[in-house]
Amino acid sequence: MKILISACLLGVPCRYDGASKPHPLAQALLEEHQLVPVCPEQLGGLPTPRPPAERRGNRVVSREGTDVTEAYRRGAEAALTLCRQFGCQAAVLKERSPSCGRGVVYDGTFTGALTEGDGVTAELLSAHGILVSGESGIPELLEALR
Repeated sequence: MKILISACLLGVPCRYDGASKPHPLAQALLEEHQLVPVCPEQLGGLPTPRPPAERRGNRVVSREGTDVTEAYRRGAEAALTLCRQFGCQAAVLKERSPSCGRGVVYDGTFTGALTEGDGVTAELLSAHGILVSGESGIPELLEALR
């Protein structure tokens, strides 16, 4: 199966702070499936590093107060295009991210508080029938795909 995956989970230093968040089970996915790495923020035109951003309702705002929603939407559209081009049926995305978070994201106060909701990319992929999971769901995804 072809799976879209947040590039930071594979060790690519593309997060807002210029770091990565490699996940050991991402390697297990790589051994059994074709992975398509993606960083929606970069695809949307944002630099790395970049100011942290969080969701505020339907908007994405940086800590400095800059509205970066359009860049996040462009990145989400580009990720969806990659899913379609490569025939991805699922996506494993970085949890709590304003782009990739699934089910829970930071609440826009920059205090570390979480709220229910999806990141812009997770929301768009789900709306188009792509099975979206965060990295904590990799074991269940591996089991479901066997």
